[in-house]
Amino acid sequence: MPPVPSLLPRSVFREVLGWYGAGLALFLILQMTDALSTTVGRLLTYDASFVQAAGAFAGYLPTLLNRALVLAVPFAVLLAFSRMQKDSEIKAMFAAGVRPLSLVWPLALPFALVGVLAFLNAGYVVPAGLDRWDNAWYKIYGMVPPQPTQEKYTYAEPGALYYAGRVRNDAGSPVAELQGVMVQRGDETITAPGGTWDTEAKTWTLTGAWISRPGQNPQAQTKPITVPQADTLAPPPPEAKKVSTPALRAQLAQDTDRLTATQRRDIQFQLASRLADPVTPIVFALAAGALGLLIRNRAAAFATVLVFIVSFYVIWTTVPQLARAGAIEPNLAAWIPNLVFLAVAGVLAWRLR
Repeated sequence: MPPVPSLLPRSVFREVLGWYGAGLALFLILQMTDALSTTVGRLLTYDASFVQAAGAFAGYLPTLLNRALVLAVPFAVLLAFSRMQKDSEIKAMFAAGVRPLSLVWPLALPFALVGVLAFLNAGYVVPAGLDRWDNAWYKIYGMVPPQPTQEKYTYAEPGALYYAGRVRNDAGSPVAELQGVMVQRGDETITAPGGTWDTEAKTWTLTGAWISRPGQNPQAQTKPITVPQADTLAPPPPEAKKVSTPALRAQLAQDTDRLTATQRRDIQFQLASRLADPVTPIVFALAAGALGLLIRNRAAAFATVLVFIVSFYVIWTTVPQLARAGAIEPNLAAWIPNLVFLAVAGVLAWRLR
């Protein structure tokens, strides 16, 4: 079979590139319209200024961009190939001896560049943008951002165990608020609905406490009691989606003992997805390219775009919850959408061989 002229892949890519620009603009507009439709009522209710609203959406724009970068790929490839099918260009290529898959493989390289852009955006720009988005809404609501909290704090030392259902503290403050406290020291158990933690004095001061000792009835304490506590108060880890990739890796390596199992799985999934999601444009290009060569008209192409994107979205939004719950290993969960569509690309490639 004669080699494929270099002009042919370039011609196909130019066709796809035009549709990609249109798809990128379309998905950005659709997402922005959806975001506006769900927030415009709140903006009007709280008399948000144009500057406040613009600042909020500027923070959310990188997230919308990353989705559009990926979703525009199957849109562009399928519609470009359907146009070429309609005008019999692909039939002419096949009649000239061009192998079908030779029109698909070259698309992987340019969309790899899209993946690089998505990787940088997801790892460094999106996290800071999501933080600005949330803070902007606190300003619109006229509220102070909630204090950082740590759930189910536990600390053990020889002869003693300290537990608090929740620890709340301002960033940098040496004093934290305790809720749902239990302290066990030797044969003595102290329970209290709340108290404070002074890290400079290295003490817990408990109010409304009860003390239980073996063979005695629990005794209510009318005055606050203070017990020594030598642990260091560290701020709870921020939401993984709001942390840049390097900081997230450092957090996973350094704060292993302070992270709950759910937090650890969430960080592992975030790191894995920031590698897996930028590969999606390449997988989409291969799967959509192989599928596009089998579609004969534009109506079918539009329907396929819808099925393609909805199928991916269902899988993509389901696996994070399964990963956080521990039902699926986080690293595997992040790659499942790509593996599914890579399998689809393999099946379609086999049909086109």
